[in-house]
Amino acid sequence: MKAIVAEEPGTPDVLVLKDIPKPEARPGWVLIKIKAFGLNRAELFTRQGDSPGVTFPRVLGIEAVGIVQAAPDTPLTPGQTVAATMGGMGRQFNGSYAEYTLVPQNSVFALKTDLDWATLGAIPEMFQTVVGSLNIGLEVSSGQTLLIRGGTSSIGMTTARLAKDMGLTILSTTRNPNKVAKLKANGVDHVILDGGSVVKRVRDLYPNGVDRVLELIGTTTLLDSLKTAKSGGIVCMTGILGGEWIISDFTPMDDIPTGVKLTSYAGKASNITPESLQAFIDDVAARRQIVNLERTFRFEEVADAHRYMESNQASGKLVVVVDDN
Repeated sequence: MKAIVAEEPGTPDVLVLKDIPKPEARPGWVLIKIKAFGLNRAELFTRQGDSPGVTFPRVLGIEAVGIVQAAPDTPLTPGQTVAATMGGMGRQFNGSYAEYTLVPQNSVFALKTDLDWATLGAIPEMFQTVVGSLNIGLEVSSGQTLLIRGGTSSIGMTTARLAKDMGLTILSTTRNPNKVAKLKANGVDHVILDGGSVVKRVRDLYPNGVDRVLELIGTTTLLDSLKTAKSGGIVCMTGILGGEWIISDFTPMDDIPTGVKLTSYAGKASNITPESLQAFIDDVAARRQIVNLERTFRFEEVADAHRYMESNQASGKLVVVVDDN
């Protein structure tokens, strides 16, 4: 089969189109013919050599949608449409940057949908991250205020809509004044231009601070985000859009305000149910929900897609279409 292989850590140039052996089906695992896959920052960091325990060469990719080819000793049957996410894909074993992938059955969701492959490919990891961040990382409930730091990302946009449906008041940040209207149209109550610190603007709106903060930019803005939360509030770090894993000279007693809880969300497939994923896909098909699909790439353009992702130009999900038939 054809696959995009990262021969070694490095720039997007290490992503090379090659012929490699097609995986062989085995009990408890699902062989999937890949139709499309979304791109994720986690794959960028793995490509750069920043994911612990990953060895090279490696086929990256932590999510995919496609058709079951074989699934011995599982409830799945050949021909079913499925989504696969996490579970070691693209890290512990070869992932979705290929024509086929072999993944554990507990990472696979059977789906019924007529959505096109590109739209469907934008959903699995994005939905899992949003739902897990809201319910596990932030423990949100109706009536709360939620600040989304990094609001124009695909995760930020979907979080705003789902949290709004749950009865929360949404504050969302952007560095680009041209994206204010986009956030407003997405249901955000208060758009905050992010010049590096947003504490004053948030505290002008909510003097005691906000109930919940979803940190999608990461360590570069986390300390500032902590100061926007009220006592008893929760700050959850889910994203690393800022490109930095580590905070230098972090002093918890000084940097975490009294009473504010700091947590993180790294996600796994079991954090969502098949029913919730199917319901969201049905909502997308019925146009009750939208997918922030910014751009699609052909399979041979994966390196270009990584360059685009790394340049921080995207304000929505990037998807690679392997086979759109």
